[in-house]
Order: sequence, then C-alpha cells, then structure tokens
Amino acid sequence: MKVNAQSVNFVADGKLLDFVQKRMDKLDLFYDKVVDSEVFLKVENTSAKENKIVEIMVSVPRDRLVAKKQCKTFEEAVDSACSSLERQLVKRKEKLRAKA
Repeated sequence: MKVNAQSVNFVADGKLLDFVQKRMDKLDLFYDKVVDSEVFLKVENTSAKENKIVEIMVSVPRDRLVAKKQCKTFEEAVDSACSSLERQLVKRKEKLRAKA
C-alpha cells in the first residue's frame, strides 16, 4: 500500500516512518481494495504529556476513512488509529457483502 507520511512541526526519523509503513501494510489484511493512505504526524505545543497527534486518511473506492488519535507517543497513536481503521474497514466490507 502506498503511504504518504507528513510530519508537522518536527522532522520524523526513519524508524518512525518504517513503523508507520509496517502498521499501515497490515490494513491490507482486513480490506484489500485500499487505494492509498495519508498519515499526518503532529506535535502540539502544549505542556500536556499527550501532545502527539496522528491523523490517518485511507482512500477506498468511492469513500475515505479517517481516524485521529492523540497519545503520549507516535507509536501508540498510530497503533490506536490503525485499530480504529481496522474496525471501519471490516464494517465496510461486511456492508458490501450484505449488498451483494
């Protein structure tokens, strides 16, 4: 799957980008018609510990699924957002099966 990762207010290192790519590739197991995805990694300038925001947009035919999570680490936020997207993809797949 093609993953377009963008980091806002910081420079993402290779390890983080590799982690994002590997985690996003797992979404193909749930729904194989994923066209592409965009991942936005943001650091919020606050004193709160949970200042890492991950927003993931996944394009599927005729639709776009979005998940946004805020956590202490980017890895935790990516994992949480991907879990949410997995549920959305499974739900979409079941709806399409019900129509067919």
